[in-house]
Amino acid sequence: MTRFTLGQLAEALNAKLAGDPARVVTGVATLEAASANDISFVTDPRYEAAARVSRAGAFIAPVGTRGLPAPMLECNSPQRALIDLLALFHPPRALTPGVDATAMVATHATVDPSAAIGPLAVVEAGARIGARVRVHALAYVGSGVEIGEDSVLYPLVVVREGVRVGRRVVLHAGAVLGADGFGYVRDGTAHRKIPQVGGVLIEDDVEIGANTTVDRATLGATSVRRGTKIDNLVQVAHNVEIGEDSIVAAQTGIAGSSRIGRDVLLGGQVGVADHVTVGDGAMLAAQSGVAQDVAPGAKLAGTWARSLFQARRIWVAQAEVPDMVARLKKLERRVAELEARLRDGERG
Repeated sequence: MTRFTLGQLAEALNAKLAGDPARVVTGVATLEAASANDISFVTDPRYEAAARVSRAGAFIAPVGTRGLPAPMLECNSPQRALIDLLALFHPPRALTPGVDATAMVATHATVDPSAAIGPLAVVEAGARIGARVRVHALAYVGSGVEIGEDSVLYPLVVVREGVRVGRRVVLHAGAVLGADGFGYVRDGTAHRKIPQVGGVLIEDDVEIGANTTVDRATLGATSVRRGTKIDNLVQVAHNVEIGEDSIVAAQTGIAGSSRIGRDVLLGGQVGVADHVTVGDGAMLAAQSGVAQDVAPGAKLAGTWARSLFQARRIWVAQAEVPDMVARLKKLERRVAELEARLRDGERG
C-alpha cells in the first residue's frame, strides 16, 4: 500500500500545509467517494460546498481556501498539483526490457535492448524501435517505421510502413497511423484510386487516443506537430497538418490538406472541410462545421460555424421561434379579418 504523510506531500507538491504534517493518507479519491484515509482535491471554488461535506482526510485546495473539514495543502495551481499527486500514488509500471517469446520481430528490424515488445506483437523488417519504447500485445509496427525513445504503443495499435513517431509519444489502443488517404477520381465509369504513397510524421510528446486514425499523405506527409493531444475516435485525413500544442476532442473529423495552427482547440464532433486553414489560437466549439478559413484567435460555434457571439444570439432566437410562429399566425388572422372588413365596406 502506498503511504505518504502530509508533510511529505507538501514538500513534493511545493504546497503550504495547514494541518498535521504527520497525518498519513493512502489514496486519492473524489470528494464524494473519499474516506478518512484519502486525500481529495478542490480544483475550483465551485466545489468548496461539496468539499465541506466530504469525508476526505485531507484536501488539495487553492491558496486562501478556508472552512474545509480536514487539513489542506494550499497550491497556486491545484490542477497541476493533482497531476503530480496522481503520479506519486500511481507511478508507471516498471518497464521490463525484452521481446516476448510469442512476438514476431523481423531479422532486419532494430529493437533497442531497453525496449519491451509484448505478446503477439509484430515488428516488420527495417523498423527501428528506440530506447525504453513499450510495444504492447498485438500491436503492429510496419516496415521502415521509426518509433522514438520512451514512446508507448498500447494493444492493437497499427503503425503502417514508413510512419515516423517521435519521442515520448503515446498511442492508445486501436489507433491506426498510416492507413491510405481517401482519394479517388471518377473516370466516367468507376472511381479510380489515387495511390497514397506519402507518409505520416508524429512529432515528440504527442498523444493519440483510442481508435483514432491518421491517414498517410498522397505525397509528402500528414503531420501532427509537437505536444498536440488528440482524443479518441478522431479522423485526420491525408496531407493534414496539425500545429504544435493543439487539442482535438473526440469524434472530430479533419478533411484532406487542411492546416490546423498551433494552440488550436477543436471541440467534440467538429468538422473541418478540405483545404481549410484554421489559424493559431482559434477555438471551435463542439459540433462546429467549418468550410472556410478561420482567422487566428477566432472563437466560432455552430454549423456553419459563426462567431461565438453571433452563434449565441442565433441559439437564443431559435428558442423564441415557436412563440414567434404563434404571433405570426395571430397577425395573419387579424390581417385576414381586416381585409374582409375592407371588402365588405367597399361592397356596402
